Amino acid sequence: MPANLIDRNTKGVYVIAATPFTETGAVDFDSIDRMVDFYDEKGATGLTILGIMGEANKLTPEESNAVASRILKRTSGRLPVIVGVSGPGLDNLKALSAQVMDMGAAGVMVAPTAGRPLEDRVFNYFAEVCEALGPDVPVCFQDYPQTTGVPVSVDTILKLTRELPQIVMLKHEDCPGLSKVSAVRSRSGSGDVPRMSILCGNGGLYLPQEMARGADGAMTGFAYPEMLVQVVDLFHAGRAERAEDVYDAYLPILRHEQQPVIGLAIRKAVLQKRGAIASAKVRAPGPKLNSVDMAELERLMARTEKKIAALG
Repeated sequence: MPANLIDRNTKGVYVIAATPFTETGAVDFDSIDRMVDFYDEKGATGLTILGIMGEANKLTPEESNAVASRILKRTSGRLPVIVGVSGPGLDNLKALSAQVMDMGAAGVMVAPTAGRPLEDRVFNYFAEVCEALGPDVPVCFQDYPQTTGVPVSVDTILKLTRELPQIVMLKHEDCPGLSKVSAVRSRSGSGDVPRMSILCGNGGLYLPQEMARGADGAMTGFAYPEMLVQVVDLFHAGRAERAEDVYDAYLPILRHEQQPVIGLAIRKAVLQKRGAIASAKVRAPGPKLNSVDMAELERLMARTEKKIAALG
């Protein structure tokens, strides 16, 4: 097991990484190296891979293993890596988890399986997951009901982290969900509930408010990760007003990335233009930007650069 495992006090920015493809749709391993270096240079604390942004559902098991292996080899211990292993089959989840932990992953991320949104079902499923993984594999619980269709209450989240010690982190993406951040932060780390690390997603749309309510950082894939890093660092330094000034400079393009369906194509196009990946290809079936979309995006990127320069 690596020394840099996630734990209950993990904080910072774990960037959700894209999976680069060539124009023909093959995994682009050279771009994986460039992308890892890009995220590292922008100050990321760590990476989260094989998530929704990573188009994990479009990868074969062999590709998932190869992508994880290449990223972990490139990080070479510089950046801790959380690997998304969610899936309907517990055997597949266990196998992928064992493979990536042996490669040096810092932990795994698991979301509830689709099905009836019953709290007992969610708890029982994660009890099975933790038993299958074994006690040494730390787990990030992904709370993303907009995608899974499974809302999970604060009480259940606290029960999970209290009774299943492997569940050390909450990847918070419920929306509206600021009250959930407040509740988990205020009710964990006291009494019989151990502290739980909280990293927030939702594209960074609510990051200043989430940090103000006690989040430990961000876990999302905004194509300007340096903004996420600056905002989180400034909040930890007690400079909330400056953090919001930085956030405001990026808000138009951050909001633009959040468009349903086409958002991933936009994000990959920004990463391509910033030199992080060679192609903005979204694996089929997936959206593709047209000339009007690209002109619009280039204008937003130029305006963003001006606002960043004006910050000083």
